[in-house]
Amino acid sequence: MIVQPKVKGFLCITAHPEGCAQNVRNQIEYVKSKGEIKDSCKSALIIGSSTGYGLASRIVAAFGCGADTVGVFFERPGDAARERTASAGWYNTLEFTKQAEAAGLYCANINGDAFSNDIKQKAIEAIKKSPKGKVDLIVYSLASPRRTDPFSGEVYKSVLKTVGESRSDKSLDTDKGEVVTVTVPSATEKEISDTVKTMGGEDWELWIKALDEAGVIAPGCTSVAYSYIGPKLTYPIYRDGTIGMAKKDLEQAAERIDAIMKMHRGKAFVSINKALVTQASSAIPVVPLYVSVLYKVMKEKGIHEGCIEQIQRLFSTQLYNGNFIDYDDMGRARIDNLELRSDVQDAVFSLWDKINTGNLYELTDFAGYKAEFMKLFGFGVDGVDYSKDVEI
Repeated sequence: MIVQPKVKGFLCITAHPEGCAQNVRNQIEYVKSKGEIKDSCKSALIIGSSTGYGLASRIVAAFGCGADTVGVFFERPGDAARERTASAGWYNTLEFTKQAEAAGLYCANINGDAFSNDIKQKAIEAIKKSPKGKVDLIVYSLASPRRTDPFSGEVYKSVLKTVGESRSDKSLDTDKGEVVTVTVPSATEKEISDTVKTMGGEDWELWIKALDEAGVIAPGCTSVAYSYIGPKLTYPIYRDGTIGMAKKDLEQAAERIDAIMKMHRGKAFVSINKALVTQASSAIPVVPLYVSVLYKVMKEKGIHEGCIEQIQRLFSTQLYNGNFIDYDDMGRARIDNLELRSDVQDAVFSLWDKINTGNLYELTDFAGYKAEFMKLFGFGVDGVDYSKDVEI
């Protein structure tokens, strides 16, 4: 069938198989162009491996480090009878697997609820079947709006709300291309607690304990989870809001996990990454407008990075190649350093108050934002003929 984009709010409910495949191939070629990453991982587990930073981590591990990989994700296959495409992450994983196997790398895919004990055991079994039988890199890159507790069966749902007082600020209606004012309500104590249970560090810690008990953590193993802080502009809604409370819990979990990893002569830490166009960030009020301005400023300064550039830089300049992690005073790696450079933030804030619907395309890179959003689902990718029938 001929696949066209169908966008509803901050989601695109279709994905283009060849566009997604080309996206993956482009990322692989970028990583290869940067050369081999030495003294690096050789067997990696990526929890949340099908899109965004997780997919980039799997690509860098495989094609920058030469590592075997086990990927855990929750994606939907296509349904030709109902003319329903697979999710973008399904197509991404299909192409990654094809390329990894062609390169002679072990590649195991576990599709299901990463919060469940069953999926953890399936991942452990896949690791044991791998050539090395253990992993020396564990990446935790999950973003889910809900979580079922694997022991109690209770379902928790995250919310995007403030903590304390409600907050009104400038934002972006990405469907209409209009600058609007949004008011984000304050969360109840239960909503805060549920968001922490869903998006905090508990599941990362459960993964590490399960892997440790199964004996599949290799000596010197590193575990990293990804997070975001952002500028003070977004603090009330993000860093100081419900999501921020979950991210702080993630950082606290890193300390406990690091103690486990030290028993294997390894380490665990949180990497603070740059604001990017992702399915998750598109749902956060204020952030799409901020990202649109940030992209304009960073592109003009020649320092813009996407997921693959960020993770390749993390691996090659801090994790491996004989380098050391440049921790901040909270023990976090900071690859958001270019975003938070004073000249970048000054330029962003000099534009912020001036932006309205009439000058949106002039003062921001909203056009680039929209293009990047569509590429997440395989649309607008150079070299793809979207008029052709494709197998979904």
